[in-house]
Amino acid sequence: MFCPVIELAQQLIRCPSVSPEDAGCQSLLTDRLKAIGFRIEPMNFGDTKNFWATRGEGETLAFAGHTDVVPPGEARHWLNPPFEPTIRDGMLFGRGAADMKGSLAAMVVAAERFVTMNPNHRGRLAFLITSDEEASGINGTVKVVDALMARRERMDYCLVGEPSSTEVVGDVVKNGRRGSITANLTVHGVQGHVAYPHLADNPVHRALPALTELAATRWDEGNEFFPPTSMQIANIQAGTGSNNVIPGDLFVQFNFRFSTELTDTMIREQVESLLTRHQLRYTLEWNLSGQPFLTPKGKLVDAVVNAVQHYNEIRPQLLTNGGTSDGRFIARMGTQVVELGPVNATIHKINECVKASDLQTLSRMYQRIMDQLIA
Repeated sequence: MFCPVIELAQQLIRCPSVSPEDAGCQSLLTDRLKAIGFRIEPMNFGDTKNFWATRGEGETLAFAGHTDVVPPGEARHWLNPPFEPTIRDGMLFGRGAADMKGSLAAMVVAAERFVTMNPNHRGRLAFLITSDEEASGINGTVKVVDALMARRERMDYCLVGEPSSTEVVGDVVKNGRRGSITANLTVHGVQGHVAYPHLADNPVHRALPALTELAATRWDEGNEFFPPTSMQIANIQAGTGSNNVIPGDLFVQFNFRFSTELTDTMIREQVESLLTRHQLRYTLEWNLSGQPFLTPKGKLVDAVVNAVQHYNEIRPQLLTNGGTSDGRFIARMGTQVVELGPVNATIHKINECVKASDLQTLSRMYQRIMDQLIA
């Protein structure tokens, strides 16, 4: 039986849109949106295709997502070629099926049904779509948001279609995300021969007490919405490869996922104070990739919870865990942001798949959210 959501999802999966390539996905989406009266504004930056589409005026509900996918890995490991969508035992297989071409298809088909039933809807319906979420993220949503903010565009509510669910669609809704900041630390020493340590200064030995304290620090206790801030060392590098050379420098990279109990400024100050207290000679570079954001209970959260309860008869958990998403950029507009998408069990994996019926349910949920906020 023909299903518009599954058909569109399959068309999108057939496009080999490995980030930041779009490979024709956005043309498929904009053609469908134009046909129901959306005004399409391409907002391309560098190697990244983006578009902002709107229909109507006033209070704005936007749907946000990305057409790019992560590399599929070796095709021989897939049951079927990764860009040839296949339905097997009720599951739709293909790279992007869950993250997040299935959500995009559910959004667009929901909009088509909504507009058919509400041709003169009272609010504004919008789409913010990028092809640069899975890679660098520098020419995608962040730059579109900057441009929209510069001209004082309105975005009251935004639903991001990231795969938020764990067991069944809608069991988890993300109403916020932790902040993320990475430190690139180089501890400076003096290179020398291991047999003459008095003529050298080993940066690894010097840094170990500071790194031990860094790893043992309890940064905060979290709060009712966020778990405690976590710090993880991701990379360490030192030495020449020889067993008789004391290294001259030690490079350490570590990342904080932080709650609203901290600010990035507080983290920087505390880390730098610790390093100075341990009398290290160091160079430190910071990369802030996102501030924490939270959408408390209100019109958008209530509409999402209502839609999930209506179609799946469960009350979703409101969580802020996991990685970052483009919601962190959109929240800067003062927008209420919530993430609702399919089950995330296979995202970025070989044989990525999603339950076909879940995408149809998700599309109905999206339509009900539209009905509640802008019909």
